[in-house]
Amino acid sequence: MKNRIRELRKSKKITQEELSKQVGVSRQSINAIESGKFNPSIELAYNISKAFNCTIEEVFIFEEGRI
Repeated sequence: MKNRIRELRKSKKITQEELSKQVGVSRQSINAIESGKFNPSIELAYNISKAFNCTIEEVFIFEEGRI
C-alpha cells in the first residue's frame, strides 16, 4: 500500500518524531510506514489521517487486486 505521509508531513512542516508523538507510535514506525515496509492497522491509519485533517483515502493509496 502506498501513502502520501512524507508529502503531507513536509507540507505541514512536521518531523517524523512529531507525527509519531501525535499518533502514539515510534518514529521508526512512521519511517517504516512512509517507506512502504509496514502497513498500519486501520486504527493507526485513521489516527494518521486525522493528524493531517484528511480521509484515510487521501493519505493511503490502495492498489486494486492486492490483498
